Amino acid sequence: MLLGAVLVLLVLGGAGTASAHAALKATAPEDGTVLKSAPRDITLTFTESVGLLDGSLRVLAPDGKRLSIGDAGHGPGGSDTVRASLPAKLAQGTYTVAWRVVSADSHPVSGAFTFSVGRPSTTSAVVDTGPTENPATESLFNMGRYLAYLAVALLIGTAVFLTVCRPPEPARLSRLLWAGWAGLLGSTLFLLVLRAPYEAGTGPGDAFSAKAFQRILTTRPGEVLLARLALLLVAYFVVVRLLRLGESRLPRAWQAAGALLAVGLALTWAAAEHASAGIQVPVAMTSAVLHVLAMSVWLGGLAALLAALYRAPTQVPAAVVSRFSRLAFASVTVLVATGVYQSWRGLGSWSALTGTTYGHLLVFKLIAVTLLLTAARMSRQWTGRLTASGAGAGAETDAEAVVREKEKVTVGAEAAVRERAEGASASEGPSASEGRKPAAPSGDSTARHQRGLRRSVLAEVAVGVVVLVLSTVLSGTLPGRAQAEAAEAGPAAGGLPAASVTNVPFAVDAVTGTVQITLDPGRTGENSVQAIVFAADGGLATVPELRLSFTLPAKEIGPIDAELKDEGGYWGTNDLTLPIAGDWQMKATIRVTDIDQVSVTKTVRIFG
Repeated sequence: MLLGAVLVLLVLGGAGTASAHAALKATAPEDGTVLKSAPRDITLTFTESVGLLDGSLRVLAPDGKRLSIGDAGHGPGGSDTVRASLPAKLAQGTYTVAWRVVSADSHPVSGAFTFSVGRPSTTSAVVDTGPTENPATESLFNMGRYLAYLAVALLIGTAVFLTVCRPPEPARLSRLLWAGWAGLLGSTLFLLVLRAPYEAGTGPGDAFSAKAFQRILTTRPGEVLLARLALLLVAYFVVVRLLRLGESRLPRAWQAAGALLAVGLALTWAAAEHASAGIQVPVAMTSAVLHVLAMSVWLGGLAALLAALYRAPTQVPAAVVSRFSRLAFASVTVLVATGVYQSWRGLGSWSALTGTTYGHLLVFKLIAVTLLLTAARMSRQWTGRLTASGAGAGAETDAEAVVREKEKVTVGAEAAVRERAEGASASEGPSASEGRKPAAPSGDSTARHQRGLRRSVLAEVAVGVVVLVLSTVLSGTLPGRAQAEAAEAGPAAGGLPAASVTNVPFAVDAVTGTVQITLDPGRTGENSVQAIVFAADGGLATVPELRLSFTLPAKEIGPIDAELKDEGGYWGTNDLTLPIAGDWQMKATIRVTDIDQVSVTKTVRIFG
């Protein structure tokens, strides 16, 4: 089971880049626009509040050199905006703005957009904004997150199992409890050290930068991890106290302290993930805390029960299993209620269930939870049989005790009793005497029930690990609601398609030049087209005719004529409709004289 868990961690730890949670909703200036005069500043608006990094905004001039701009900060619109001032004078040409911020739920997001002053340049600076995270750093960071989830489930679940279910010989579960505590401590330190390169998108070696580490300690994700470490140091004393008591009950004051620590630990997850951003934050935070606690009590308790079933030298009392069965039922009830709310909050619509990565992962999680509930139902059935066997054994013991008490009489009375008993036995036969003593349940039956319970609990734990991993992956995926909000606001650079700009060079005899064609937004549906013709020296050029058509060979669609019109300085239209996403063949025909023309075909990607 441990080997399987490690393999899952390695496979998912090496998965592709996780989707960021804050999506770029709008920019000022807008992406791809041509301004008559230079703007005084740039402003970016996101779907949720964002944190700033050193160099969150970079502006590159048309020649690729970085401009000196003002310090980036939040704009008047609030913490979901980022603003920086620009130099007073900007040369004519196309400028590229590269940005990188940290979303409210602690995940970095980056992108780029362009704007032009005066007229677009024939070339503009090219910025590679991806991947959002360094692959090695991302893999290590994700593995730390998975281990943290597993560890908190072991810590809280085992502690609750010892306190509520009161198994015999609790010392046998001490290793499991300490494994949860040490695992959560180690994974939290690991995440804290890797936080700086994770946000900056650099390699793991940058984790040893003292300046970057100091900066992380002042950010909200860093403060949340520090709070988790402080809670774990206090939890150490509760764990020691719990194990020293043995089979004695933990005093109520210590139980209350342990409950507060568990809530605090769960809060460190809620404050750093989806619940901390979006709609209904107070309700979402409460729901997330309850969800983490219920998950930990159920799955961590299952691990503790499994360890008790396999490690105990004697059979686990039916009362212990019965107590956990009731505890698990309560946990599942809380998980279902909070899970339904979180699913509604994350999706926002039924279409997001099938149309987004978040929805697909949620479907897989629902299937896994269904399998988990099936295994839990089998465990409850075995628990009921084991409890019934235990009750029968208890009745036999009581009857024997009564018989022994009746035998505590004087020697004379004992002889008389024996004589009467012998006489009664001779007259009534063996069936009557057998009727006085309840039939003892078969030891083989109890052992069979124990084996069945072990198998069903093992199945629960195995599926529970899968559910836990899917939950962790979901926390690293852009919610469907946020994706829909960004899409409704319009195309932008944070993972959503921006305006498409294509340079088409041409040559007809001695005439050479370039046509810069901009499709906005570069998605299915209506698009505006702007085509500017530049001469070989970079200046504007005029041509008697410019035609543009689009063909999608894969679907046998087209050619679709863009019907460009001469707008005085450029050719354009606002009525081009491209019905299907895909790689379209864009054919530009440039006529430079009454008889000389050339056609050039380029492939452009149209997003859905």
